[in-house]
Amino acid sequence: MAGFLDSITRWLGGRLSSYLSQTHHTHSLAAPTAAARLMACLQPGDVLLVEGQSRFSVAIKYLTQSTWSHAALYVGGASGLMDALGRPRCFLEADLREGVRVVSVAEYAGLHCRVCRPVGLDADEVDALIRHAMARLGHQYDLKNVIDLARYLLPTPPVPVRWRRRMLALGSGDPTRAICSTLIAQAFQSVRYPILPIIENVPSKDPMCAGCIDEILHVRHHSLFAPRDFDVSPYFAVIKPSLASGFDPHALAWQLDEVAA
Repeated sequence: MAGFLDSITRWLGGRLSSYLSQTHHTHSLAAPTAAARLMACLQPGDVLLVEGQSRFSVAIKYLTQSTWSHAALYVGGASGLMDALGRPRCFLEADLREGVRVVSVAEYAGLHCRVCRPVGLDADEVDALIRHAMARLGHQYDLKNVIDLARYLLPTPPVPVRWRRRMLALGSGDPTRAICSTLIAQAFQSVRYPILPIIENVPSKDPMCAGCIDEILHVRHHSLFAPRDFDVSPYFAVIKPSLASGFDPHALAWQLDEVAA
């Protein structure tokens, strides 16, 4: 009986993940990011934020009140793998159906993207960060967590804003396998790099500085991170491919006889 129920829940989980992964087109005000420009500006350890268009993406964007629904870690040549057209699989991500995998830039074709770069990490720390993430390659989301998946069937649930982020962490005992940003957050926490830590202000212990305040950082649980956190974090530089490639406003072609609305 237990085996039968297990098979049923896995089947139902598979159907749910397939449904949530289907494209649900939404209009974006930003133009898609050109693959050549994107690849030209990336460095190992960069976080790629993506404005996805699946049903799952719509729910993530609503719950986090953000443009970004997906995050991937640029690992450079760490995987040593190529896609069918010979492009390097240099982005590590957590996919709802396929689990933790590496993909090429073709996966984000036609989508609006942004690059967030950690500042101050040395080469050894970046290598350690990437090794930590690559060690999770092949991890799969447990499709028996049907309730965990079902909460995304309603893309815009009528819940207070303060509860929405918590909804990302409900259900699964290992939400990293469902939410891409938590996988990446764990990797950065493994090298003690801050994203959005909880900051506690305490009186300074320096006897020469009466009245001074020290900031003590506390690690926020990885299940509470969302893609937008890398964008708003004060510790990541935002790299825009169109500017990094040498933007020249004078080279733009305008339709001069049009009047702005």
